[in-house]
Amino acid sequence: MISGIVSAQVTDFSGKWKLNTSKSKLSAEFSMAPKDLVIVQSGNDLSVERHSTWQDRDFTISDKFTMDGKECINKGWQDSEKKSTVVVADDKKSVKVTTIIDMGGNGKMTMTEAYKMDGSNLVVETSASSSFGDRSETMVYDKQ
Repeated sequence: MISGIVSAQVTDFSGKWKLNTSKSKLSAEFSMAPKDLVIVQSGNDLSVERHSTWQDRDFTISDKFTMDGKECINKGWQDSEKKSTVVVADDKKSVKVTTIIDMGGNGKMTMTEAYKMDGSNLVVETSASSSFGDRSETMVYDKQ
């Protein structure tokens, strides 16, 4: 099957999304949840822009992926690289992004983000595992 045809059948997550903290399950001690997401999905391409605040400073992280399972490389913190692959669920209703970041002498961090719709809300289930421990959150976003 041609990948353009396959990806055309995938749920479209495109839009501007705002974090709904009351519906989300966030870490009590330290949350990595972006306050806003901008997602653009077109054919085989998926772009995710995350708007966050850390220590009273706003910042944006932008990643570009393909939904064909091929490795995509995006810029990480400082000079690091994030190597990601996207897998589309068999039912085409969700996508899972798996990212590996080399943390130098601290080993590697593996992160997953699963995107799915729950009614009109976007749900992003995240997990991260590294030498610093494991953490997970469920973020619920309202479309803007």
